[in-house]
Amino acid sequence: MNKASPHTFAIAVDPGDIDFMGHVNNASYLRWVQDAVIDHWRSLAPAEAVAQHMWVALKHEITYLRPTFLDDEVIATVLLERFQGARAFYETVIRRGEDVLAEVKSSWCCIDAATLRPTRLARDIVARFIPAG
Repeated sequence: MNKASPHTFAIAVDPGDIDFMGHVNNASYLRWVQDAVIDHWRSLAPAEAVAQHMWVALKHEITYLRPTFLDDEVIATVLLERFQGARAFYETVIRRGEDVLAEVKSSWCCIDAATLRPTRLARDIVARFIPAG
């Protein structure tokens, strides 16, 4: 069975993330997920692949479980579920310690940086993310 390794990404909660109710605005979670997924891509893909490909979000489904505050230490754990054609499907869990703050399911499309058209990744690049065995 092929299985991807989780990728962790530290999140800095900025004063601009805080809304009128004193906790992180929902829109900030979208930025955090994007930053975490792109960090995952850049951490495993070779530099040439990073230069030749871009990722655009197709869909985010966010379940908010607990509020997040300014001084919280927040970690996003990204798990690539699968590649399908030019698409990648991710699950991201945002935590403060053991507390799950939000769970996010998202899908992304790989775009060729030169043509701006959807493109599949080469098998050797996919294998960096989901190793065989």
